[in-house]
Amino acid sequence: MRIGLAGTMSVGKTTLAKALGETDRFKDHVVQTERSKYLSNLGIPLNTDSTLRGQFIFLAERATELLQDSIITDRTIWDVCAFTLSAKSILEWEKRDFVVAAMNLKQYYDYVVYVSPNGIKMEDNGIRETDMIYRNKIDTVIQMLLNEYTPTNLITVSGSTEERITTIISNIK
Repeated sequence: MRIGLAGTMSVGKTTLAKALGETDRFKDHVVQTERSKYLSNLGIPLNTDSTLRGQFIFLAERATELLQDSIITDRTIWDVCAFTLSAKSILEWEKRDFVVAAMNLKQYYDYVVYVSPNGIKMEDNGIRETDMIYRNKIDTVIQMLLNEYTPTNLITVSGSTEERITTIISNIK
């Protein structure tokens, strides 16, 4: 089963992915978390400074994850597309073409879990963007994309990590 966690930055996707991987239900799944620090060290711009080349690298990571049969990943193609659509340095036609190409991968997710930012404080990990306006913008774009390019099985979670896990497990067949 391929499970992708979608949501804006600093909502607990990585924490949730790791916690899910520790449950009996998902102990056989690979848990893949983002490699922002690694990519940043390569000189790939992150967040508001995204470039088209950088976004293709992020998309390639998501495509590679989808080659696995049992994975929980803390990023999805919806996240990548939201950052692409919000990037200042990417031309509008490039953004549209990127999203259309990326969404060809949506069929490979068995479940997409949208992680709501409601009630979650922004944390600074030294890498991610900490601008609340930008965080909210990314969240709005992710929700718009999930609506326009709806995954086969979409689960929305909020609350504590434990509450999120309970919601996910109760919604997975």
